[in-house]
Amino acid sequence: MPVDTSAWLYKGSDIEPDAAWSFGTLPNGLRYAVRRNGVPPGQVSVRVAMDVGSLYENEAERGYAHFIEHLSFRSSAYVADGEAKRVWQRLGATFGSDSNASTTPTQTLYKLDLPSATEAGLDESLHILSGMMAAPILNDKAVDAERSIVLAERREQPGPQVRFQDALRETFFAGQLLADRSPIGTEKALTTATGASMKAFHDRWYRPSRAVVIVSGDMDPALLARLVVKNFAGWKPNGPDVPAPDFGKPDPTKPPTATLVEPGLPSIVATAVLRPWQFNADTILFNQKRMVDTVAARLVGRRLEQRARAGGSFLQASVSLDDESRSANGTFTTIIPVGDQWEAALKDVRAVVADAVATAPTQGEIDRELADYDTILRTTVETSRVEAGGKQADDMAGALDIRETVTSPATSYAIFKDARAKGMFTPATVLASTKRIFQGDATRALVNTPTPEAGVAEKLAAALKADVSGLAGTRRVQSDVTFADLPAPGAPGKVTVRQSMPEIGLERVTFANGVRLLVFSNPAETGRVYVRVRFGGGYGELPVDKASPAWAGDSALMESGVGKLDQDDLEQLTAGRRIGLDFGIDDDAFLLGAMTSPADYQDQLKLMAAKLAHPGWDPAPIARARAAAQAAQAGYDASPSGVLGRDLDGLLRSGDPRWTSPTPAQIAGLTPKNFKKLWQPLLASGPIEVMVFGDVKTDEAVQAVAASFGAMKPRRDDSHQPRPPAFPAHNTTPVIRTHDGADNQAAAVIAWPTGGGIAEIRTSRQLDVLAQIFSDRLFERLRQGTGASYSPSVSSDWPVGMTGGGRMVAIGQVAPENVDLFFRLSREIAADLAKNPVSADELERILKPMQQQLLRASTSSQFWLNQMGGGSYDPRRLTAIRSLGTDLVGTTPADIQALAARYLRPDTDWTMAVVPKAKAAAR
Repeated sequence: MPVDTSAWLYKGSDIEPDAAWSFGTLPNGLRYAVRRNGVPPGQVSVRVAMDVGSLYENEAERGYAHFIEHLSFRSSAYVADGEAKRVWQRLGATFGSDSNASTTPTQTLYKLDLPSATEAGLDESLHILSGMMAAPILNDKAVDAERSIVLAERREQPGPQVRFQDALRETFFAGQLLADRSPIGTEKALTTATGASMKAFHDRWYRPSRAVVIVSGDMDPALLARLVVKNFAGWKPNGPDVPAPDFGKPDPTKPPTATLVEPGLPSIVATAVLRPWQFNADTILFNQKRMVDTVAARLVGRRLEQRARAGGSFLQASVSLDDESRSANGTFTTIIPVGDQWEAALKDVRAVVADAVATAPTQGEIDRELADYDTILRTTVETSRVEAGGKQADDMAGALDIRETVTSPATSYAIFKDARAKGMFTPATVLASTKRIFQGDATRALVNTPTPEAGVAEKLAAALKADVSGLAGTRRVQSDVTFADLPAPGAPGKVTVRQSMPEIGLERVTFANGVRLLVFSNPAETGRVYVRVRFGGGYGELPVDKASPAWAGDSALMESGVGKLDQDDLEQLTAGRRIGLDFGIDDDAFLLGAMTSPADYQDQLKLMAAKLAHPGWDPAPIARARAAAQAAQAGYDASPSGVLGRDLDGLLRSGDPRWTSPTPAQIAGLTPKNFKKLWQPLLASGPIEVMVFGDVKTDEAVQAVAASFGAMKPRRDDSHQPRPPAFPAHNTTPVIRTHDGADNQAAAVIAWPTGGGIAEIRTSRQLDVLAQIFSDRLFERLRQGTGASYSPSVSSDWPVGMTGGGRMVAIGQVAPENVDLFFRLSREIAADLAKNPVSADELERILKPMQQQLLRASTSSQFWLNQMGGGSYDPRRLTAIRSLGTDLVGTTPADIQALAARYLRPDTDWTMAVVPKAKAAAR
């Protein structure tokens, strides 16, 4: 069969093609792009990008593009109902992550990541995908069977966010199709859909000329191309080719403002400056001009963040440049005010923008943004060898959607450096770009207030026209900061113990001050170094008898500075470097973490050590954390998922204050004094374990830790066995919580206590298998069988750092009338798992994807980082790694049955339901 192998993607572009991609166009018009990629080894990633989305629907078809996505997965001429999922499970693919699809206004994308792929397995998979595109089963029976699932997905969407996004589209894109074409569709169109109407939509838009098959994987590209041709060449269109609809352009005659009252969200102001979207040839100059625009937007965004950080009228304000669904090119701002100060916040943001439009930035400000931009692009070059095939396939699909090209990281970086060499980033050019991106054919604004306010529309119009001159304040002149400005460390620490564990590639080191180090050198992790510091006792060290401000640590602790340096100084310190400070709390340790580089990890370690030894206590981020938590309160009661997010962790631990969300009064009571009182001793005491994993040389890593953490003064060690939380007592009547959202939304939870600790690590791993089997059965019965829930799930949590506190939890979002159905089906599944062994086929369909996930994950240093945490203090965690694969592979039907009988007991389960307030009394 004649195939045109010219590089169709690059027609009209002077960008150097990425030579790793091979292209083809079949006689039926279908195009393909294939390449070899061995990350992770053995995997092949397939994407089928259909040039159709919700903007292609007429009024009676709203939701059809997404509905067809569902039906295509359900069955086709080549596979029976639900069989595609099972075939891919047997090939090692996990449903929902390895096999999935998504629908946007302009594209429907089908995704398959096939691990340990063989030619036969890939051939079969492409055959199934070709049937899904060309010949899905679109009759009344299939539509009726899937309709309840699509409606369940629509019902389970978080109401406040959906209503806000709907209002945003209706306001920003008034007069365009995008204004009322959400992919989820309307209930009327979905409930009246028939097999015939679905087929008509499919015939109109699902054509080979609108399809691109993308394959990136660990196989010969010539073979990949042959298999695409073999399976897709026979696809023939049904009916005449119909031109794509006109998506329209921003209409300046439409109302510029709108208001919304959404109690489930804080006050929000969103603005847009819109320009018509137009196709641009993806040339070098086009990209370089866009880089200047990006720097201009980033510079304004940084000024807004600095103003928010210092305290003022808004918590957060962001600026973004986007081509929105091929409908508009826009500059968008989103503002979260402090409390209800939305008018002042809008004026203050406008003032910063007005100042940026009126006065050129300094070259120093520009160079600051260029340093970070350079780092981002340089990093993609340095890590390109370990870029996953799935990401490359996704990037190709994204480029197709926005009508652009892809190129190699090296070429992208060269285009950027050429722009710098040509002097394209000057105060004058950035000023001109700033003026351009804040001008357009239409300007729009939407304000949400949690409660009705008199005259909101008039206030919004006035705030948009108000004179903001002089409100921007004085631009901060950031002084130069270097690592020499950090508090000086002591003399490098001495190594007292050094032990190799070659069987797992690990080096264990102890320093004289008690600090311990784990080094995992993985040269295959090109350009990436993962640094994690475990210190103190984590949740186990927090007060168990009273509430504490620990909840504010994540948002305030890392931004409160180091020594005399505040957060702005730290950002200047790390400009152009891959250095960060992430914070977390584990069961038995507090965590500092970052992904850095071989060139930067030594300074990364110095910064982390300085953070522990010399923490700053800037009150501004603490006040910001308090205001952010207060703003979030409105959303919790607005939906079942919000209530679960706030209450479930605490309820599953019998109200243990370490995991219980703070009350409004506790949030209001957060002060710099009580924040410091909690965190200062926690930062200053307890054991320290440093982990350096990735592209490092072991001896150099030891020296780097010696010069940072090894140089610290010995710390007081008050460590103790953390007290696990108690699981709630068995209940015969569910705990009831209520929400203020839609009357058709509810959630149900059933949980069982399990265990914790390293001693029974094999049990924890096999409980993960049991949870996946349970989840798959619940999916089949609650979603596929009844359509009662779109995404029910079951998970097992086994805390390794505590001797108890584990649990297995099943959650389903359902209609209120189906809460009892959820409990009944869950208990039936639990009882059957305890009574009867699973079949060999069912176990294989669960185990094989889990094995493949393990194999793929094990190529990453980050995976081993997570597995080995705490191992320098508890060597059992390291030796347990040796049995990781055998514990999983060796799971038998008898093991699953025994675990179900041991843990899924009807006399220990605990249940909870979140129902609408109006229906709570009826239960």
